[in-house]
Amino acid sequence: MRDRFVALLVFGLVAGCAAQPPAPAPTPPPPPPRPSPNVYYYPLQGQTAEQQDRDRYECYLSARQRTGFDPSVARPDRPPVRVVAVPPPGQDVLAGAATGAVIGAVVSQPWETAEGAAIGAAAGAVLGAVSASSREQQAERVQAAKNQERSQADGQTDAAILAYRNAMQACLEARGYSVR
Repeated sequence: MRDRFVALLVFGLVAGCAAQPPAPAPTPPPPPPRPSPNVYYYPLQGQTAEQQDRDRYECYLSARQRTGFDPSVARPDRPPVRVVAVPPPGQDVLAGAATGAVIGAVVSQPWETAEGAAIGAAAGAVLGAVSASSREQQAERVQAAKNQERSQADGQTDAAILAYRNAMQACLEARGYSVR
């Protein structure tokens, strides 16, 4: 019986080690820079400052109407950051082991209380490790879905910015400006 107790105790300790956080995954390369709605133009035909302002404003109106994108409107490109509390690594294993030990001691025969507690602790540690792993997998799935959603929104915004820039460039070039 003592050998069985020692084996279960070792099993519980090994199961507890399994719940340690995994090695960090390699970080992906940073995303390419997002396009800027800024359009830089230089007069080629000696336009006055007033003429430049008028041309810029008229081209802005034209590009906005053609593309539906308005760089002067604040866009909620980034949702607010949420901070969510989670238990520290190993917490589920520890709680599972403690709960299992108490239950194992309570349901065992009076002369086998220590053995019942050890068996319960081992089983609880395993269940705690499974719970922690499940929570981490769920968090990874949620994060992947959020990243996909953000990527699609960024792609749509980037396309609108590029269309706006192209419309501004065409309008300003037609009015005698060099555009970069």
